[in-house]
Amino acid sequence: MSLKKALVSITIAISIGFSAVASAADVVVGVANWPSVRVTAAILKVIIEENYGLEVELQNGTNPIIFEAMDQNQMHVHPEVWLPNQQNLHDTYIVEKKSVAMNPHGVPSFTGMCVSRATAERTGIQRLEELADPDMAQNFDTDGDGKGNIWIGAAGWASTNIEMIRAKSYGFDETMNLDIMDETLAIAQVDAAVKKDENIVFMCYTPHSMFTLFDLVVLEEPEHDPDQWVIYQPTDDPDWLEKSSAPIAWSTPLIHITYAVTLENDQPEVAEFLSSVTFTVDDLSDMTYAVLVDQQDPAMYAKDWVEGNSDRVDNWIQ
Repeated sequence: MSLKKALVSITIAISIGFSAVASAADVVVGVANWPSVRVTAAILKVIIEENYGLEVELQNGTNPIIFEAMDQNQMHVHPEVWLPNQQNLHDTYIVEKKSVAMNPHGVPSFTGMCVSRATAERTGIQRLEELADPDMAQNFDTDGDGKGNIWIGAAGWASTNIEMIRAKSYGFDETMNLDIMDETLAIAQVDAAVKKDENIVFMCYTPHSMFTLFDLVVLEEPEHDPDQWVIYQPTDDPDWLEKSSAPIAWSTPLIHITYAVTLENDQPEVAEFLSSVTFTVDDLSDMTYAVLVDQQDPAMYAKDWVEGNSDRVDNWIQ
């Protein structure tokens, strides 16, 4: 069995196993594996418990598992769905099955590839496609194997799969090692490279604290063209990588809260609240900074945030 097919099988098996798990909580919020979502989930928990008298449970899960669980009424909320990252899940559960609803207030974001400013000055790199040049790629060889290294995201992120597609489309999958690791480790690598004045290239996005922490240069790319953005995910097709192509920049991603449609009958006030929440780019960037840099506990940060934003919360729950 190929590695890709094995990963798909594992994902399906985990998903099936998860679907058998029930929770006694009134509302179950799914928590994916990036910093800000741990805080947004905790904030929703505090607001729902304090204002609606319900028990809220936070459960970790990947995007596909959380969506399937919402479809089966075993989870009820995904606090941060990134589009077009999770476009396939959006199309399946929101458009086709209509078992998941989406808050209409999307938070605009950005996704691309960055280098430190010192890296750009030393290497002269300006465009992402230049990483397909072996001579340029060797500027980013951190392990001495003759190929460059680039962080493309964490395991389980839909964007990580898309960055694999983009690397293949630009051709630098042949000249660069596509590193997949936890974001905390990746940001620590960026910090170390900047302090040591070493070259670094990595996936960058907003809302995030990285643009506050470091002086970054975004690598140039051709403008986004929907006709050239052909994306399949492993859950769509075992040959997803071969069938996909994206030699262009991302569109402007939007981040939405989604929730199980069953809440509209079971907890209609909560569903109305979830459709009214309006986080901002600054909110999510501050949350990321608090977790990654200040190492604050998401639950404690959430309590303080809700108390400090009582007027906004009151508007959401009316």
